[in-house]
Amino acid sequence: MQKILVIAYYWPPAGGPGVQRWLKFVKYLPDFGYEPLVYVPENPSYPIVDHNLEKEIPANVQILKQPIKEPYGWAGLLSKKKTKTISSGIIQEKDPSLVEKMLLWIRGNFFIPDARKKWVKPSIHFLAKVIAEEGIKTIVTTGPPHSLHLIGLGLKRKYDLQWIADFRDPWTSIGYHKKLRLTPWAAQRHKSLEKEVLVTADKIMVTSQTTRKEFEAITPKPIKVITNGFDGNLSPRKLDQEFTISHLGSLLTGRNPLGLWQAIQELIAENVSFQEALKIKLAGVISDEVQNSLQSFGLDAYVESLGYLPHDKVIETMQSSQILLLLEIDSEETKGIIPGKLFEYLNARRPILAIGPNEWEAGSMVEESKAGKFLLHSDVALLKNVLLDWFNQYQKGKLECPSEGIDKFHRKALTESLAKFI
Repeated sequence: MQKILVIAYYWPPAGGPGVQRWLKFVKYLPDFGYEPLVYVPENPSYPIVDHNLEKEIPANVQILKQPIKEPYGWAGLLSKKKTKTISSGIIQEKDPSLVEKMLLWIRGNFFIPDARKKWVKPSIHFLAKVIAEEGIKTIVTTGPPHSLHLIGLGLKRKYDLQWIADFRDPWTSIGYHKKLRLTPWAAQRHKSLEKEVLVTADKIMVTSQTTRKEFEAITPKPIKVITNGFDGNLSPRKLDQEFTISHLGSLLTGRNPLGLWQAIQELIAENVSFQEALKIKLAGVISDEVQNSLQSFGLDAYVESLGYLPHDKVIETMQSSQILLLLEIDSEETKGIIPGKLFEYLNARRPILAIGPNEWEAGSMVEESKAGKFLLHSDVALLKNVLLDWFNQYQKGKLECPSEGIDKFHRKALTESLAKFI
């Protein structure tokens, strides 16, 4: 077994999709000759907690921890709700309040690249001893938070080792980056750090072809696309009796599918059977604007708000739903975003309605795998046609998902690809 050191921030009991990627890589890496050691913060400030995920940590994996100092404690004195939102990288208000504007300005200009920067120097010092004692020859940093890549940068400067920088999301090109109210100096500082990481790391991992192309313009280093995925084979579950359209995960202002709400509103008015069978299931954070939109379209009576669900309940809800809803912000910056839940949607084998920007990579993947349909936010007439077609199949008991070629997204297959890249 060759030991590798994985440096991560999100780790159980953190909830949400960010924790899944390396939790599963760590699970399967020993099958391909690698023994991972995982370094994580001892006292992190996780916006979402799911203790069920702690059961999935392999029993024999060595977990290393060091305390982290984060600013969200004092910031929470101003606004706990806004602080929790910003700490997760989510900016959901179209017109941010004065408090949120102030927090964003501080976050963007004082904490570069992010609020976990104070963990960088202590981590480099702590891990120096680990690298020597364990004979580590390969380290992996995974971000966001991208400050973790600065840990890799510091270790690479000191030691003769292979450094792989894993970008689960882009850095300066991600949608919310523009909302951080950066000064010109701060914006340039982000760019400089991003380039330094990309040209110093030995290898780069990304989750989309769009990010790969973006980074290829910055660095000559090898870049490998390894998407997120799904784990395990699911036993069939009984489908909901209602015509359920389910969205699992945060549904924030930018993703608000106004075209879909309009299409559903018109179908309700035109088709009594559709009206009687419809149920919209929403699990996770729902922004005030989305809730207001549902009310204005007269759909709030059809909505079942499930709140935050543990991961196992999320999977159960996916499997029992008639239709799964995949949404992304309609902008140029988001066409390379591939939500982690896409792969679990694929594994659930229910029809996926993907709504997002033109040339959205995730939408193309849905259609290529014959797992559903990809439409734009403005395609109201087409949305109606797809929903009506699926509703007619539902009434006949024949609404199925003939997906194909999805085995390549199994976490073990993806880990094999990672092992070869290492």
